[in-house]
Amino acid sequence: MMVCTTGDIPGKRIIRSLGLVRGNTIRARHMGKDILAGLKGIVGGEISEYTKMMAEAREQALDRLVEEAESKGASAVVGLRFTTASMMQGAAELLAYGTAVIVEDE
Repeated sequence: MMVCTTGDIPGKRIIRSLGLVRGNTIRARHMGKDILAGLKGIVGGEISEYTKMMAEAREQALDRLVEEAESKGASAVVGLRFTTASMMQGAAELLAYGTAVIVEDE
């Protein structure tokens, strides 16, 4: 499955749009990791625990988006975007969305 942030794919022609597809996940922070992150905030540097958590959340949201696109019979997703929203104290949603399309070689 081709997934891209642009509205088209070089060398491909969109022959049919299947509509919006999305994938999301909601993640909560871990209290133990918050303590370590707070300490890291004092001395500076990357908070690798959160970097890893966000990378995993992006991959899960993307996997869910692709699964929905495949269920619609798509061969690609164009216009991919990611967005986040706070759900409650210490938890956030990561949403991936785009347009499922069927493409063919030009």
